[in-house]
Amino acid sequence: MPSRRLPPLRALEAFMRTVRLGSARAAAEEIGLSPSALSRRITNLEEFVGKKLFTRARQSMQLTDEGQAFYEAVNPHMEALARAVESQSDNIALLRLRLGVLPMFGSQRLFPRLGELRKRHPLLHIDIDTAPHLEDRVGDTLDAAIILSRGPASGLHAVRLDHNLVHAICSRAAAGVIGEEMNAEVLAKQTFLIHNELPESFVAWKKANDLEDLEPAAIDHYDLGALMLEAAAQGLGIAIMHDDHLRRAADNRLTNLPGPEVHSPYSYWFVCKPTALETRPVRLFHDWLVRAGL
Repeated sequence: MPSRRLPPLRALEAFMRTVRLGSARAAAEEIGLSPSALSRRITNLEEFVGKKLFTRARQSMQLTDEGQAFYEAVNPHMEALARAVESQSDNIALLRLRLGVLPMFGSQRLFPRLGELRKRHPLLHIDIDTAPHLEDRVGDTLDAAIILSRGPASGLHAVRLDHNLVHAICSRAAAGVIGEEMNAEVLAKQTFLIHNELPESFVAWKKANDLEDLEPAAIDHYDLGALMLEAAAQGLGIAIMHDDHLRRAADNRLTNLPGPEVHSPYSYWFVCKPTALETRPVRLFHDWLVRAGL
């Protein structure tokens, strides 16, 4: 049986990098080619498949519908090929990812699923960093990060991981004292627990409950969500946090106060430099994270 003719692999590499980086110039720099040489490789691939993969205008290359379909069809097989080569090679070293993660996301959402990632990519190992200012350190001391933000800075590749609701979380005993109605006089006697980096959550909650003028007895600030939940469980105050945090904590000591649905200004995001997607550790983690739906 005659073997199938393989596509020009260098041309395929040029195509994949151009799609992933979103720029022909960036792809050419990554591969070490001139833009014209990269364009010739992609033209060779188009001739091989008999389809126009990009439109070209003023040195700009835009993916066509056929090009998008081709990428979606080929990309999983390129990843499978890379995994197959890794599994059979004694010369490939461990793949190392420096990942910034907020402790709450790490404990509640990431670590319970990391076993799946290890089984899929046994050579991928992750150095975890939970220090502050994760976004600012992406591209420097971090390869990528999972942040809680109103929106990442421009210039970063960003994927929104969720949409959240804001809840007022407290001990069941405290909820009994406060009652079913959001009474301003009662709430003014309470202590509220606010995360240092999420102040707008409290603003959103007060507005949704028609309590913009609420001045509580005290506001205690925290920099760690897990400690906020524990403080609330111990009756030390009302924690303004996301519904997802309460659900995943599964702590029977806690409940949320009644009220309208409050959309959070903040979401979890995966962020990295666009060029980092071309490094295999970042690409493997990014693709797994998006598919896993954490």
